Amino acid sequence: MSETARQHGRIQEKPSSGLHLTLTEPLAKPVDLFAPKERFRQGRFHLLVHFHGSAFILQDALRRTGDDWAGINVNLGSGSRVYREAFTDPGRFNALVTAAQAALAEKLQGAVTFDRVVLSGFSAGYGGVAAILSDPANYSRVDAVLLLDAIHASYVPEDKVLAEGGRIRQQDLQIFLDLAADVSRAESKKRFLITHSEIFPGTFVSTTEATDHLLETLRIKRMPVLRWGPLGMQQISDARRGHFRVLGFAGNTAPDHVDHLHAMAHFLDELLD
Repeated sequence: MSETARQHGRIQEKPSSGLHLTLTEPLAKPVDLFAPKERFRQGRFHLLVHFHGSAFILQDALRRTGDDWAGINVNLGSGSRVYREAFTDPGRFNALVTAAQAALAEKLQGAVTFDRVVLSGFSAGYGGVAAILSDPANYSRVDAVLLLDAIHASYVPEDKVLAEGGRIRQQDLQIFLDLAADVSRAESKKRFLITHSEIFPGTFVSTTEATDHLLETLRIKRMPVLRWGPLGMQQISDARRGHFRVLGFAGNTAPDHVDHLHAMAHFLDELLD
């Protein structure tokens, strides 16, 4: 299905200054490590670990966000399972962060620390985010989470949609429900932002259905809005409590889905604001 009404602005790939490194461990595939500037204040960074998507989009987002950021871009293949299984060993996330610290420290010839750790996932990338957060030590280390049209679950029975009497496999969403409940508390210092389209896959729970489940369980009301979003996106709903927020956007086509990835810089700013 094609869609021509919305702008579908795209970030253009271009050479970017800064540090470009490759981490060959601890994951099965090499991942990109990027920092916008070659010199940093006392070796202190904020770290963004992103799952699924082109590295140049992460690089653009970090350049726009500020100089004191480093980013790891993880691409492991298709489907959420490859991202989830990569982090079934709880120690692998710590190993990834440690590898990034070591690589930056070697390049900058000095100690490196990460003040804040942010996870983001696009599309299938939510699988890695969910697996990491499921470990209590990793959960404590993560300061913020951004899901870009990236939260799904299975139907029970499998492939039986809600309209036909199917149910959501709640354990698939439990870690995100726990996080949403946590960041909704006034005293919470964590942040959680979900953006979603209107795409309905049919064989698994859509991002709209998944976010509806979180909001209904927590009794957070979704408010209708008509508002321009980034890159020509059209926002149609907004829900929030504390530092938990869900932004709904029009569109049920592939370009509408990809809009969320290319708008990473905007949504990262919303998350951290």
